[in-house]
Amino acid sequence: MRRDETQSGSAAGRRRSAATQRSLGGHEGAVAGSRGAATRFNLVGVGATSARSRARLVDEVAAKGIDHLDVLDALAAVPRHIFVDEALNHLAYQDRALPIGHGQTISQPFTVATMTAVLLDVPRRSVLEVGTGSGFQTAVLAQLCETVFSVERVQPLLLRAQERFRAMRINNVQTKLGDGYQGWPEKGPFAGILVTAAPRATPRALFEQLAVGGRMVVPVGSGGAQELRVYDRTATGFAEQVMDAVRFVPLVKGLQP
Repeated sequence: MRRDETQSGSAAGRRRSAATQRSLGGHEGAVAGSRGAATRFNLVGVGATSARSRARLVDEVAAKGIDHLDVLDALAAVPRHIFVDEALNHLAYQDRALPIGHGQTISQPFTVATMTAVLLDVPRRSVLEVGTGSGFQTAVLAQLCETVFSVERVQPLLLRAQERFRAMRINNVQTKLGDGYQGWPEKGPFAGILVTAAPRATPRALFEQLAVGGRMVVPVGSGGAQELRVYDRTATGFAEQVMDAVRFVPLVKGLQP
């Protein structure tokens, strides 16, 4: 996840600080969402949810090997504390996964950064995310891609994530209640596909919806035997890379109202 791109620590810190400030004051190109949604959440945070806590988390993720500067900026720009239950706010800027209900979790920030950096080895305008979940990964992608299409099978989670997108005034995310195994064929093909839960085998529909020149990042396997796989589509087929061992909730078929 390293890039041949260097920057002084102080300059990198200034960039991350600027990204954080942009997230607190609204996003370029965004339109105002529901006033109620915008005022319900404290995007700035305080104490354990403050911008300083967020900056420390970004520094920790960078120290673990993520030096894709755009991804670090995006991580700094998204207030993770609004994507977890209020009772867990004090844990929001620790590098750990947290429960969000319905048997799902918000991924560890290092995992979010890793998958995003791998997916965006080059700029990708349209990305399909399979599994909206809390919406945190979606919001990170929204900082970096022209359009994010996100599919979620659990309706309460989708509604909750949509409310947070409105609070952040994110308008380049389109969401759908649907079966992630089917993707979103009407919106494809996609330059990138990121799957946030683990199928036993990569769904055929997702291969079909990946554009030539596109990349898919997906955890594959079951139980304790999962691995992160990367597929690049060429004019003649698919090239596969197997990366690290990972642990994700399973990708489940069907809808959960």
